Order: sequence, then C-alpha cells, then structure tokens
Amino acid sequence: MYALRFFLSLHFIGGVLVPFFLDWGGIRYSQIMLLQSFFVISIFVLEVPTGAVADYFGRKASLLLGALSLSAATVVYAAYPSLYIFAIGEFLWALGGALLSGAAEAFVYDTLGEMGEEHLSKRIFGRFGTVELIALMVSSPVGSVIASTAGLRYAMLAMSIPFFIAFLICLTLEEPPVRREGEDRNYFTLVQGGIEYFRHHRILQVLAFDSISIGVLAFFVIWTYQPLLQSLGISIIYFGFINAAMTGAQIPIMNNFERLERLAGSKRRYLAVSSIVPAIGFILLGFVVWVPSVICLLLIICGFGLTRYVLFQSYFNKHIASHNRATVISTISMLSSIVQAIVYPIVGYLVEWSLPRTLIIIGVAMIICTLISRIQEEYLID
Repeated sequence: MYALRFFLSLHFIGGVLVPFFLDWGGIRYSQIMLLQSFFVISIFVLEVPTGAVADYFGRKASLLLGALSLSAATVVYAAYPSLYIFAIGEFLWALGGALLSGAAEAFVYDTLGEMGEEHLSKRIFGRFGTVELIALMVSSPVGSVIASTAGLRYAMLAMSIPFFIAFLICLTLEEPPVRREGEDRNYFTLVQGGIEYFRHHRILQVLAFDSISIGVLAFFVIWTYQPLLQSLGISIIYFGFINAAMTGAQIPIMNNFERLERLAGSKRRYLAVSSIVPAIGFILLGFVVWVPSVICLLLIICGFGLTRYVLFQSYFNKHIASHNRATVISTISMLSSIVQAIVYPIVGYLVEWSLPRTLIIIGVAMIICTLISRIQEEYLID
C-alpha cells in the first residue's frame, strides 16, 4: 500500500498546474475553478456508489479501477487544449479519485484490524501520508523541468506511466477480510446504509464539519500560490521546487501529531491551532510582497492546514463499523464535494477581481469556521 500510494502521488503537473490550464490550455482562471467545480460535482455523484463498490466487490477491485482511471485521465488532459476535453479528463480523474479515496484508507485500517493493531492507525496513516508527500516532493521539481524544457503538456502526459505502475501493484495486493455484522447485503442497501449511518451519527457530523470547512479553505493555497508567484515575477521553473518545499513542510507535522497535541495541551486544542495558524498565514499573504516571506507563509499554511485530513482519517475510522467503513467515509467525501462545488467558482471570480483580497477573505473564513466548530475532546479517540 505504501508503494501504491507513492506511484499514485507522482504528480509531475502539480507545480505547474495553473500555468498548464492558463498557458497551454488557453482558459481563464475562473474557468479553471469552474472545471474544479465540475470535478467535485462528479465526485459528489460518484463517491458513495464507488464506496459501495469497495465494500461490496472488495477494496482491491476498487483500487484497480481507480488506478486505471487516473492513468486514462492524464492522457485525455494532454490530448488537446480544450475546456471540454479538460472536462472529460476531470470526470475520469474524479472517478479514479472516488474509487481510491474510501477504499485505500479502509484497506489499510482493515489490515491493521486483522493484525490486531488498530491502535496504531494514527501513526500508520501518518506514514501513509508521508509516502504521498515524498512522492509529491520528488515529482514536482521534475515536472517543472519537464514543463520548462519539453512543454507543459508533457508534464501532464508523463503521469500516465506511474499511474499504470500503480495498477500493476494493485494486482499483488492481498485483500484483508471484512468484519461484517449480520448477513451480506446487496449493493443498494450498502449505499443507503452508509448514508443513514452518517445521518444518525452526531459525532461523525461534528467531525466532518470541522474537517470539511477548514480543509476546503486551506486547500486553496494549492490553487492560489502559483498565480501569486507569477504576480511576483518568479519563473515557472522554480514553481516545482517551491511546491516540493510546501509538500516537505507537511512531513514533520504529519509525523509528530502526538507530540504537537501534547504541546497544545489537548487534541481538541491542537485542531484549533492547526486551523488558526494557516488562517493567519492566508491573511498575511494578502499584504506581504517580499518573496522569502511569501514562501515562509506558504510553508506554514501547508504544514498545518493540509495535514489535518490525516488526523481526521484516524478519528473517523474510530466511529465507523468495518462492514460499511468505505461507504461512510465516501459519504463524508461527498459532503466535502458539495462544499467545494459551491466555493470553487466563488473563489475563481474573486481571484480575477483581486488575488490579495481573496487570500484575506479565505483566512477570515477559516477563523469563523474554527470558532463555530463543536468538537469535544471525547470525540477524538486514539
């Protein structure tokens, strides 16, 4: 699973994604955000059904199909610079992401369950996330070099190779047994059961609100830092290296959650710190123009804001029964998609209006969401 996550995370296009759409694709920033809105709407449509595929047909089957879909998506993206072609690529990427999202984490957690080591889930998910970050760190600079020498199109096309290798790795996986409660159920009962499970589980709802609201807003650092660097006159060849540094900033945080929680005084307090700190970083980015300071703020935002999902993967799984774990996690991802679909176009038009003011607005919104969060310490089970 570590190897699978590594090859699925070799995103050569990551450091130059916005220039890929703007320069090679010839579309506007607001159209990029509309594409992302279409992407998350596709996720919304696909998340629960693909989660049920993982629960009913097996995690391995879901992972196999997901890796193939991502490989096909990169070929479509690079086929021709057109908004409509990009939309097809977004749908294939959404399909692959949906097939992988609930299944990968459920596969890992059920494997730990089979080994009697569920208590290590926070540490294992941290390592799982670290492997992903290492791959992103390796691939981003390579992608920038490919883009600046061969062209932006080839940075996208090159990703089809590691994604197909991930498919081959899936063939070697041994599926852990799923602990079912009662008799086997059909596909549609699984879908309905996952949604109902979440709808009647108040703790999961509270956790999901905090995870989704802060996570969606923090993720906009990925979509705004490249226009910000371009506005500061930084050459595209450096984007991947800066992206690698932003990724690397997440590794020490992701591997020291327990220590950071002790320093903060509690798990709940650390969650608050991990949202307030990047919120302040966004607000400062709206004012700062000195390049070293901008890069430092980007590292801080990524380090704290983009690592929270790992903690929540651990906390979510503690409240979900094994037999519909992938479906419930996919339900939460579906809710995240709804929020993203609404927010992406808004941010797209805000950026075209004023990038600095947009960054400030994102930071203020993160602070508001933190203040209204209702997470209690007893919800955060190790």
